[in-house]
Amino acid sequence: MRVERWTGDPVRDRAGDLAELLADTVASGASVGFLAPLGHAEAAAWWREQADAAAAGRLAVWAALDPTDRVTGTVSLAFPGKPNSRHRAELVKLMVHRTARGQGLARRLLATAEQAAAADGRTLLHLDTETGSPAEHLYRSAGWTVAGTIPGYAAGPAGELRPTTLYYKHLGG
Repeated sequence: MRVERWTGDPVRDRAGDLAELLADTVASGASVGFLAPLGHAEAAAWWREQADAAAAGRLAVWAALDPTDRVTGTVSLAFPGKPNSRHRAELVKLMVHRTARGQGLARRLLATAEQAAAADGRTLLHLDTETGSPAEHLYRSAGWTVAGTIPGYAAGPAGELRPTTLYYKHLGG
């Protein structure tokens, strides 16, 4: 498995492959901002929008590729544009295809994003994830700190409101 950072053109060119990953993630019940069923066209359109953000430097995207060049995972960092927030970034859309889970790929993608953020001078990362999801174990074991929980924050893929837990992590000194 290799992990590559993709700028705008690769994200746009591989939007269909990224859409397959996103649709699989939603179909498996993960709350990543979309309702089920998520169609391929809708998911690909969303990724093409993210390509513009990646090209403009507002988003950093990493893709994990298996030996056949299939997208098996992704993670992104969203960078705020305000002058008083350039020290931080939001970790978004950490996803691993169902066929690639349980092999440490999520942890590898998380570490990749954290290391890149630190190298870019970011000292604080934050994220939100569904309360009680398997992702919570990953974040806690990787040194992330719970900031709080918001009940009924987002609808899950089936439309039911679910709580979310906010996390943060200080990087470097």
